[in-house]
Amino acid sequence: MKGIGSCKEGCRGGRGARRLSSAIGLSLLVCVLLVAPAEAEPGVTPSTIRIGGVMDLEGVSRGLGLGMKTGIEAAVRGQRVRGRRIEFVTLNDSYTPEKSKKATEQLLSQGVFAVVGNVGTPTAKVTLPILAEQGVPAVGFFTGAGILRPGVGDIINYRASYVQETAAVIRQAINAGIKPTEICAYVQNDAYGMAGVEGIKRALAGRRGVEQIVSTLDDIMGRKGALPKRNNLGPVGVYVRNTFTSRDGYNSLKAWESRTGNHCRLVVSVGTYNAIARFAAYARLKGDDWIVSAVSFTGADNYRVTLREFGVTDKVVMTQVVPPLDSDLPIVQEARAALGDDYGYVSLEGYIVGKMFLAIMSRVQGEVTRKNFLRAVRGQRFNVGGVKLDFTEDNQGSDLVAVTYLAGAEYKTMTRTDWRGMVQR
Repeated sequence: MKGIGSCKEGCRGGRGARRLSSAIGLSLLVCVLLVAPAEAEPGVTPSTIRIGGVMDLEGVSRGLGLGMKTGIEAAVRGQRVRGRRIEFVTLNDSYTPEKSKKATEQLLSQGVFAVVGNVGTPTAKVTLPILAEQGVPAVGFFTGAGILRPGVGDIINYRASYVQETAAVIRQAINAGIKPTEICAYVQNDAYGMAGVEGIKRALAGRRGVEQIVSTLDDIMGRKGALPKRNNLGPVGVYVRNTFTSRDGYNSLKAWESRTGNHCRLVVSVGTYNAIARFAAYARLKGDDWIVSAVSFTGADNYRVTLREFGVTDKVVMTQVVPPLDSDLPIVQEARAALGDDYGYVSLEGYIVGKMFLAIMSRVQGEVTRKNFLRAVRGQRFNVGGVKLDFTEDNQGSDLVAVTYLAGAEYKTMTRTDWRGMVQR
């Protein structure tokens, strides 16, 4: 009987121990569930917030990627959000979509909170769907293409679009006396170049006497495939990304002149600095004194240096989407001091993008999550060191477009007098 009684006591003790163990386990599970959301957010740790970027750091357009990288690094260096330091990790894609896709997948596998400052349109075209699928914000990409406005996924743009840039140049050129039929284009044969052609089409649409040209531009943009035939169709010459051969695109423009009797007085270019500088030099060599304009993505500083190597010093127009380098705005002065010898148009844009990211992070309410980050920017206005950003109507903060011209070793703001003088020469 004693044995039976001992057994009963032991059984009661065993059930109590199991109840206590279950209660402790449940409490631990609740604690884990309460903490998990903050810990599970990719790229966020108790001490760091990791962001990343994929850009050309080794290819023929590396000046653009290195400029953005340097600018963003300078902006976030030593900065903290909620006691966490910002870690910026970059990978090279050599401005090649296939490499960009692989680099993006590698970056996300490492865990990043957001992707910031990526360079290029054809690369963005393949990486944005990946970021959208995984819910990763795309912030401050160095491209003005329409595929990011609004685009697929959670995209936050700093800069004005290529449509706005090309429209600004064309509007001023026409006001200075250039006819709509005298506007031609030399562009990269991909989504980036076609974004520029779209801008030209919109700027010309509605003007008398260019209906057939606008229709031809639609046909050129509508061509499909990896490298569709776009030369010898209209007032457009194209070249292949990451190549420098200008002849085919140049010949396309000459064929247009011969076929129509129109003269390309202004050639709106949309490409990278190496390619566009060589095109301008080739046209001059052939005896064509065209005004060649370039969009901001071309890379003002690298473009200027490359043009000088080929002896091209005048009739060069370029749109900028950042304040003048000698501006007295606080953010420009900060960037100049922080970047030193690396200070320029591209690195300044990178610096502004980095500071924009920090400004948004500073307004995050609650836990540091991607969802709260997006809530902090959408529908909001910011003043980042004197640069005003407005996200109340769309996902693009700035509409700033400044038309400049190359004067020796610097770019100066283009006036109506400057335009008239350039057109008459």
